[in-house]
Amino acid sequence: MTSAYFDHNATTRIDDAVLDAMLPYFQQEFGNASSRHAYGIVARRAIDKARKQVADAVGVQPVQVIFTSGGSEANNLFIRGAADSLKPGNLFISAIEHPCVLKPAQALSRRNCDAWAMHQLTVNPSGQVDLDAANNAMNKHKPGLVSIMLANNETGVIQDVAGIAEMARSHDAIIHTDAIQGLGKIPVDFAALKVHAMTLSAHKIYGPKGAAALIVDKRLLLKPLIYGGGHENGLRSGTENVPAIVGFGVACELAQARMAETARHASQLRDHLERSLIDMGAVIFGAATARIPNTCYFALPDIEGDTLVVKLDKAGFAVAAGAACSSVNPGQSHVLAAMQVDPMLARCAVRVSLGGGNTLEQVEDFLRTTQRIVEELRHISSLSI
Repeated sequence: MTSAYFDHNATTRIDDAVLDAMLPYFQQEFGNASSRHAYGIVARRAIDKARKQVADAVGVQPVQVIFTSGGSEANNLFIRGAADSLKPGNLFISAIEHPCVLKPAQALSRRNCDAWAMHQLTVNPSGQVDLDAANNAMNKHKPGLVSIMLANNETGVIQDVAGIAEMARSHDAIIHTDAIQGLGKIPVDFAALKVHAMTLSAHKIYGPKGAAALIVDKRLLLKPLIYGGGHENGLRSGTENVPAIVGFGVACELAQARMAETARHASQLRDHLERSLIDMGAVIFGAATARIPNTCYFALPDIEGDTLVVKLDKAGFAVAAGAACSSVNPGQSHVLAAMQVDPMLARCAVRVSLGGGNTLEQVEDFLRTTQRIVEELRHISSLSI
């Protein structure tokens, strides 16, 4: 049996080419990019190159790329930074946003005075934002800020960000998208999405942890979260993590070059996986709509998701019970709850997120192992009745 890593939406193995590009900046080229001597100049040029590589990946100018320590920081920088630059109003997010969008939005709405009012846009049973409901909600409560993720980290469902952006812009609102799960899997174009800001992250595209970016419209006013030396156009002070930023740039370049082949490969594996899971009686969440090509979020009725994940791990397969970006037990998936999935079925949810290195042999072994584990669990359950 072949063991396999099937949790690429949580993080990815750093690519060899990315690591090779980073290594010199840990020791040989260790300068501070703010220093004016030769060591600092080398570091600054490396950051400038990476900034252009990230910018090219989403069709923007390098000046629009603000490097951060991660996607969570970038999302907080937008929500808190934009809110602090505007008069309080209505903040709209979808009901399926990542906690690093949901939590700062909730924090804004809890301020005792001059609070922003948070509104959650509903999704349909397929996991897409209900556009008619969104339009009605924005007409009723004029939006000031809007944040809608491009692709959901659990279901992989792709949102009509451009359509929602048009609604938001008709009210003169500022709109942002968390595009972390989309980058490298589907085309991501800043202008085509019609947003004012976008979040990207390195470690989902075979780059290092600790590097991400907020892409901003040149006219967007933000207040920084971190004050100090005025780095990143004054929006993110702190000595730059040069090795990670270099790795982020290379990862973006590779992701763009490989996207078509990676998507084709992942789609073939996922389609085969889902056909076999359906034959086992599985429900595939979000299957009726467009998804990123690598993600399969399924449930086998009466088989506890956490139990299946643990048993699969012992058998050599790394999968997730929903999202894996929180250090606390999230309980039932808020994404599935928003999709109105029966709570008993939601408890059975398991996410497989495939990567470029996965093979058909691994998928076949996974299916055989899953079938065996399910039969064992159902046998034990029948004996206990």
